[in-house]
Amino acid sequence: MSDAPRHILVIGMGAGDPDHVTLAAVKAMRRADVFFVVGKGKEKGSLTRLRRDILDEHLTGPYRVVEAEDPWRDRTQRDGGRYASAVHDWRHRRADICERLIIEELAPGQCGAFLVWGDPSLYDSTLAILDDILGRGTVQFGHEVIPGISSVSALAARHRVTLNQVGGPIHITPGRRLAQGFPEDDGDIVVMLDGHESFTHLTGKGLWIHWGAYIGTPDEILVSGPLDEVAGRISQLRAEARERHGWIMDTYLLRRGPVDADSTQSTGGTGGTAGAGGVNRTDGADRTNG
Repeated sequence: MSDAPRHILVIGMGAGDPDHVTLAAVKAMRRADVFFVVGKGKEKGSLTRLRRDILDEHLTGPYRVVEAEDPWRDRTQRDGGRYASAVHDWRHRRADICERLIIEELAPGQCGAFLVWGDPSLYDSTLAILDDILGRGTVQFGHEVIPGISSVSALAARHRVTLNQVGGPIHITPGRRLAQGFPEDDGDIVVMLDGHESFTHLTGKGLWIHWGAYIGTPDEILVSGPLDEVAGRISQLRAEARERHGWIMDTYLLRRGPVDADSTQSTGGTGGTAGAGGVNRTDGADRTNG
């Protein structure tokens, strides 16, 4: 049996658009003998299809994919301590699955890859899970990280805005932290993982929102405008999209108004724009501005 080391690539593949995959990521994909996919169940099968679309776009020959189902996670906990405990429990059980995949599906001397949405360094658990596995001592491997275009960068690009204002800081936070209130400083806020629509509790503060869901995919939805005017519309679109797809991934930027005049025209998809408070929804070839 070969004693050559196993190797793992953690590849950032962008927010969903195959054109957002970097040249470094493409070169890394072409080194992989097998791709590991820990799926989210049947309702998120479209995420697995998007991964395969990206592989089909950038790989010229056959490739091997090994899939496993993600373990259940308790998402009802919002208290800080209980939330952290639920996440650590889920990560440990996910590490069990990834450990088995590496041992059983990756021979010594081979290279395996995990394709990570956006960038592996931003609100993703893959690196922590690999550290967990290495700490167990059951299997040894080297690993490297290939950065990707995050949903945060893609959101700003689609709205044609910068994330920061002149000389100002940027805060990136999960939605559950935003529920505690908008920070009282001069920074702008990028919000991720907001399943509870925390933005709805921040109306009346003169805030502006740039929101996007399914960014970079054919189902992309974009909304921009004064939060007081568009919060209800975003909630409606989220509900409709979740009903249609069974899941939703969205990100948004919050900042105090007024914003630059150019920013008020930043809700359009490719080839389209909508004014302040507007909506641009892209479903395949169908675009509507409201």
